[in-house]
Amino acid sequence: MGNDDVNLGGVVVKAQAIELADSMSEQFASGAGDGLLGLAFSNINTVKPNAVATPVENIITQSDISKASALFTAKLGSWRDANEPDKGESFYTFGYIDQDTVQDAGEDIYYTPIDKSQGFWLFDSDSATVNGKSITRSGNKAIADTGTTLVLVDDETCKAIYDAIEGAVYDHDSQGYIYPSDTPADGLPVISFAVGDKQFVVQKEDLGFAQAKSGYVYGGIQSRGSMTMDILGDTFLKAIYAVKRAQHPLKMY
Repeated sequence: MGNDDVNLGGVVVKAQAIELADSMSEQFASGAGDGLLGLAFSNINTVKPNAVATPVENIITQSDISKASALFTAKLGSWRDANEPDKGESFYTFGYIDQDTVQDAGEDIYYTPIDKSQGFWLFDSDSATVNGKSITRSGNKAIADTGTTLVLVDDETCKAIYDAIEGAVYDHDSQGYIYPSDTPADGLPVISFAVGDKQFVVQKEDLGFAQAKSGYVYGGIQSRGSMTMDILGDTFLKAIYAVKRAQHPLKMY
């Protein structure tokens, strides 16, 4: 372990604990990133013998960082969005909300509380819809995670989604649901997931993750397996601007 001041877009986290790697995998070494920045809470970090405060926790408690600045935001773009005002660019902000992105959305920011007891930015997500038909998921929880490429949900919800796509099947070779590559946009269902009391729609263009076997696309929404919470990853996040802050711990629209 080491300690250093970490500058996040102008917000300086002082004496942040940093894990120093002895070695790294070939895959990590060949990637574009220089490291991993943990933006959750310390009760899931693996530092021994004692867990250390994460950047988020230090931002919240550091006296020279105002409460108004104790936040970060994430906007995931896509090459498909090159003609939109943001030109499909992705970015994080630390300490401020990008107001141009808020204005472009044409909606007020929606607030919902989070539960950090498990170390995640966890929130209620007790319903979903497929083509306007509601799926009740009493007591269901979810996290929004930029580090997860897909959306991972319970088996019942997953099946309802692919039952609404003609020709979609669960493929054991692909280990997930696939659907025909020639499925037109109007052949894909309108899918939404609840964040608190508000539904957020997944962009149809993001429902196909990658080519699967010949003539099929691997779906961007898959089963969460034995996990007890949903992970709303990039398939979901490309449609929204997410703001996570200390006073109102999760804001999304």
